[in-house]
Amino acid sequence: MRKISGPLGLAIKAWAAAATALHLYFAVRGWPEPLTLRSLHFLLFLPLIFLLFPARSIKQSESEILPADEAQTDAPNQKPSTMDWILAGLSLLPSLYMYLNANTIYQRSEFLTPLTDVQRYLGILVILLVLEGVRRALTPILAGLTILVITYMFTAQFLPGLWHYRAMSLDHVVETMTLINGRGIYGPLMGISATIVAIFITFGAFVRISGAGMLFSNIGEAAAGKYSGGPAKVAVISSCLFGTMSGSAVSNVASTGVVTIPLMKRLGYRPAFAGGVETAASVGGAIMPPVMGAASFLMAEITGIPYRTIIIAASLGAVLYYATTLLMVHLEARRLKLSGMPADQLPKWKDVFRDIHLLAPLVLLFAMLMSGFSPTFSAICAIGAVVVVSWLRRRTAVGPKQIFFALAEAGELISIVALAVAAAGMIVAGLTTTGLVIAISNIINSAAGGQLWLAAIMVALVSLLLGMGVPTTPAYLIVSVVGAPILIELGAPMLGAHLFVFYFAILADATPPVSIAAYTAAVIAKASPMQTGFEAWKLSIGGLVVAFSFVFTPAIMWQASVSEALMIFGVNVAAITCISLASIGYWTRRVTILPRALALATGIALAFSYGAALEYRALAAAAILLVMGLSVVLPQAQSERREN
Repeated sequence: MRKISGPLGLAIKAWAAAATALHLYFAVRGWPEPLTLRSLHFLLFLPLIFLLFPARSIKQSESEILPADEAQTDAPNQKPSTMDWILAGLSLLPSLYMYLNANTIYQRSEFLTPLTDVQRYLGILVILLVLEGVRRALTPILAGLTILVITYMFTAQFLPGLWHYRAMSLDHVVETMTLINGRGIYGPLMGISATIVAIFITFGAFVRISGAGMLFSNIGEAAAGKYSGGPAKVAVISSCLFGTMSGSAVSNVASTGVVTIPLMKRLGYRPAFAGGVETAASVGGAIMPPVMGAASFLMAEITGIPYRTIIIAASLGAVLYYATTLLMVHLEARRLKLSGMPADQLPKWKDVFRDIHLLAPLVLLFAMLMSGFSPTFSAICAIGAVVVVSWLRRRTAVGPKQIFFALAEAGELISIVALAVAAAGMIVAGLTTTGLVIAISNIINSAAGGQLWLAAIMVALVSLLLGMGVPTTPAYLIVSVVGAPILIELGAPMLGAHLFVFYFAILADATPPVSIAAYTAAVIAKASPMQTGFEAWKLSIGGLVVAFSFVFTPAIMWQASVSEALMIFGVNVAAITCISLASIGYWTRRVTILPRALALATGIALAFSYGAALEYRALAAAAILLVMGLSVVLPQAQSERREN
């Protein structure tokens, strides 16, 4: 993203802030009818993409990620070029037409009313603008995937078997992507971006501008900084707290990684491992309640399941994910005999509690969601609470300047989400219109032979493939259309199926060979992106175990008695502990290859032994945890006796 200063930068921020403020006004006073809102939303935010993101390849340079004293080069292309201004101006036209002619579009008959020349050319224009915007601001991979789907729509008539579909004209494709109310760029997904997602992104921006980010970091340092490998544990905790607000792994890495990764390296962690820790911790932010990023709101809209139910169902899984990461970080620190952070560098709890009032808006948000208030109303109240609560301390007080920059920051982030949703809407429209979703389902069903466990493995692989290099929100939208219906058809609970593909869409950001978050962390750590991605994948292995539990053991989502939920939680803890031991190769001492292989086999068997009775699985888990606990306690007791 460009860093534009001076009057031009201020003018762009003013546009972004005004667009965000308008959405807040609508949230309070009432939303316009759907197509008017969606077109106005895209009209306001798409031009920002071409002004904020240069046309070069979308790989962040070091100067955009590292602090100024560590960056090697200056960020290029600080001012928009003439072509950028032309594209920004052109991006106003399609959405302006949709906004001014909403009634005309509502009254036309889909695929029967011929397209006018204006509709055809503006439709082609907005498709091309979305593709170029995605290439710039997100990733060429998503742009390429969108182009592949469009190409398939034109060529499906020439393909055999399940891949065949009738011939589609240019007008048919353009109409599908731009003029059908229930799909495409201006479909329901854009409406979700304009309402719930925009408001929660704004809430996150207000939380950050209030100084809560520093509070999150201080909480992590005070809680874990003094222990073995403290900086890595700080990275996990602070990234968890920050990530639940942002929902973006890359943003999370860039925000917290510039502090935590160099600190981990100074205290002895390998650069690739330090980058992997930050990547795994940042990726997990999107699965941590109470916010879970933008994709969780899309899940609520797609499934019709209340958002409150989703965050409750996701809670145990999120705890397991971060417990795995913390355990592996701890074992690696013990293996390397790393110390904690120096005491004089740690904040004292009394200093942390001075800013604890900044957490009040989060508590209010969670309480309102749990009480049944709508997400939009809850977020609006929480935004107001951020401003009011900040005034309790003079140094945290949010004034007009901070509010302006919070609105501008939110506008910049909303523009990226709106663009991602537009691309995802095009992909989903193409897949559903051509019946390719059904074709993929038939292929997987045929290969799986009706076996849920085999279908789940194939859906997981497809989700990882579709999610690689694609931001979380569009990745979830794509895999939810392709993968979730297959699992539901074979007997998986709806929420479990969607959380399953949601987890794998997120884990794709920490899975090599394509991992944008790992690349960002590797730049900061000055390590190999591939090695960093591999370390991140190992550290996030708990997410894989949890994802399969969503499908096969609904108790993990609290869809059973409390005792059953806790037993499943314990089983997964034991399984993850064994897998962590095998991954790091250390417990109370270094572990050789044979015991590591045995631990890995035990962990996998325990995690995926869904056919066994829950009571037997729980007893096996208790026995494993007891043995592993005694292996720590007994040597310590013997050592103390020798010393005495």
